[in-house]
Amino acid sequence: MEPTILAELIATLRERFAKNVRRHEGLAWAQVQAKLEASPGKLKALHEMEISGGEPDVVGVDEATGEFIFCDCSPATPSGRRCLCYDRAALDARKENKPRGGALEMASTMGIEVLTEDQYRQLQALGEFDRKTSSWVLTPPAIRKLGGALFCDRRYDQVFLYHNGAESYYAARGFRGRLKV
Repeated sequence: MEPTILAELIATLRERFAKNVRRHEGLAWAQVQAKLEASPGKLKALHEMEISGGEPDVVGVDEATGEFIFCDCSPATPSGRRCLCYDRAALDARKENKPRGGALEMASTMGIEVLTEDQYRQLQALGEFDRKTSSWVLTPPAIRKLGGALFCDRRYDQVFLYHNGAESYYAARGFRGRLKV
């Protein structure tokens, strides 16, 4: 990654970190920055999260590994990651009007993970996200095997979990990702 882009990304992340202390109370930016600077591959993934509209921010620490957990904190599901079916199998199953890709495949290409339902609910405890959009969440294999996939959103001050055919896609549905650094 170019030094200018890298410096801009770190400055953006630092500013967002300072503005949203509630998401990561008790954590110090200097420790986060040190881990970022030691992880060029993770910076590339964070850059992908940022340029696709995710507004990544630190939302916690993995107690087992000491890694900082970054998550998409944009108010709406990231604009550059919408109009996607759930996965490659769903994309391949569509006969016509195929979307541009699948959420799981895009996340893997970016080097991030799609949120689980529990992770999505933990994120919603830190703010109000997806009030007008929705996000695919990691779907249990038994549901996926039957052709379904799960997504969540926030309406009426509640977080809802829904199902849809994995091959479906909508302009207001995408996915949120997370990354450990």
